[in-house]
Amino acid sequence: MGDVIDGKAFAAGLRATVGGQVAALTAAGGHRPGLAVVLVGADPASQVYVRHKVEATREAGMESFRTDLPAETSEADLLALIARLNADDAVDGILVQLPLPPQIDADKVLLAIDPAKDVDGFHPINVGRLNAGMPALAPCTPTGCMMLLKDRLGDLSGLRALVLGRSNIVGKPMAALLLQANCTVTIAHSRTRDLAEECRRADILVAAVGKPRMVRGGWIKPGATVIDVGVNRIPTDDGKTRLVGDVAFDEAVQVAGAITPVPGGVGPMTIAVLLHNTLVASCRRHGVDLPAA
Repeated sequence: MGDVIDGKAFAAGLRATVGGQVAALTAAGGHRPGLAVVLVGADPASQVYVRHKVEATREAGMESFRTDLPAETSEADLLALIARLNADDAVDGILVQLPLPPQIDADKVLLAIDPAKDVDGFHPINVGRLNAGMPALAPCTPTGCMMLLKDRLGDLSGLRALVLGRSNIVGKPMAALLLQANCTVTIAHSRTRDLAEECRRADILVAAVGKPRMVRGGWIKPGATVIDVGVNRIPTDDGKTRLVGDVAFDEAVQVAGAITPVPGGVGPMTIAVLLHNTLVASCRRHGVDLPAA
């Protein structure tokens, strides 16, 4: 049986560390980091995500700036709000909750955010800096995956890593981060030939495709570390639903050296890393070193 990686516990530790760093920063007379979250419309899932982000921001001792806009908000009005947040020195991070209503071009909105305040790591400038190996605000989920991997494995140099999925949000930045850690990286996707065999070669397997239980236990190299980014809701026999990952956990845990569960693995890391990114962005903007916890 492989070890189950407790992302919930790691995330709680990271949030506590960030909170300690914020306390040290402000006790020394430094700027209190501020995160602005913008929600357009009343999507129930988005409302839950935003509420959790706001609560976590305040718990970490940061300033939280939440703006709720009606679903009929125009693209011009949203862009004007972002311009104001870009100019507001109290705001160090800006997050526009996706998805956006159809009348708003999400790419245009993401481009409008100051790259120095782009704590989601989606702006092309941050994407380019990440791929060039330069300091950058990287997307939260891949960054969280890397933290879990380094905590589990230490030095990743020379390990063969497979990233299953090529999205801009997880797959591509995950591959870039693994390359920075000196892994030998392969990206697999829907057109990959003999996907199972590619998986069997990997010391590190990161699954991020959004297909429930697609990766079977027989696809996994014995002793490999498996990071399951998938979050899929499937029906159960009692008419309810439950969350599963992209990996068939019950099979994979028999083969892997370590594996993240769903839920309780990668998911809790995302908000914790968002807080970390906001603190990093604040320190960079104000020309101070990241404080010790």
